[in-house]
Amino acid sequence: MSGNLLTQLLLNGLIVGTLYGVVAMCFVLIYKSTQVVNFAQGEFLLIGAWTCWWLVVEAGLPFWFSFPLTFVFMMVFGIALQMVVLRPLIGEPIISVIMVTIGMSLFFQSITKWIFGADVQPFPEIFPVKAVDVFGLQVQPAYLMSLVVSVLVMIGFAWFFKYSRMGLAMRATAFNQQVAQSLGISVKNVFAMAWAISAMVSALAGVVVGMVNGVSGALSFFGIKVFPAVIVGGLDSIIGAIVGGLIIGLLENFAEYVDGQWLHLGNLYTVAPFYVLIIILMIKPYGLFGTHKIERV
Repeated sequence: MSGNLLTQLLLNGLIVGTLYGVVAMCFVLIYKSTQVVNFAQGEFLLIGAWTCWWLVVEAGLPFWFSFPLTFVFMMVFGIALQMVVLRPLIGEPIISVIMVTIGMSLFFQSITKWIFGADVQPFPEIFPVKAVDVFGLQVQPAYLMSLVVSVLVMIGFAWFFKYSRMGLAMRATAFNQQVAQSLGISVKNVFAMAWAISAMVSALAGVVVGMVNGVSGALSFFGIKVFPAVIVGGLDSIIGAIVGGLIIGLLENFAEYVDGQWLHLGNLYTVAPFYVLIIILMIKPYGLFGTHKIERV
């Protein structure tokens, strides 16, 4: 029984870890293109989840239409946010932009509570079954859907950055903005696309978590939970984001097993990733795949 529980938790950790990896890639995408850490990333999940919930529950649209429509809305939202709020800050100190993302986080939390309330709102039943048997283990269909979509997103990211014109422009901008501009690349358009993609992909995680746990303001905490994955993998590495997400997903579920079986602390599931975050910052501050930068002053 204990072995089955551990296997079930590790499978859950693997599936949730892919979601962590997808959201971590959004952190990395914005950081590589703009050198800004977006502390409003969790609110992108929250807004995406509330948007899909409203389309399904209030507008009465079928989920399979509401889900892609949420992506379209979040793409427009990300572009508008970058153009209206962040574009005027180009050239300002990085700390000013980071403080604006913190302000956006608080603003979006407040506005969503004002519009939708503070209570948890469940999604209606989307799938005909409660759980699917996978090698003798019970997995919720929403998690299986998220696993498939997350893998497709990761493959899409790999293709996008390697072959598409905008992906190559983003890589050039991340390397050096002035050089990218000299090559005719619109840095402003790159910034807008980075925020649009980040908002869209974050919405995927928000909808999945909302389908499992319900939608509420607590969903924004998911962005904070992903931050250890970003640091473990490396703040400027897409591959590191994926690996870091899987590590944190497996780690927190293994910590839950250890806590439940032996330690009985009650909160190890929540705090274990942040212990790893501190250790990584002490021994390998650039993460497992991050770029080492040497600055002379």
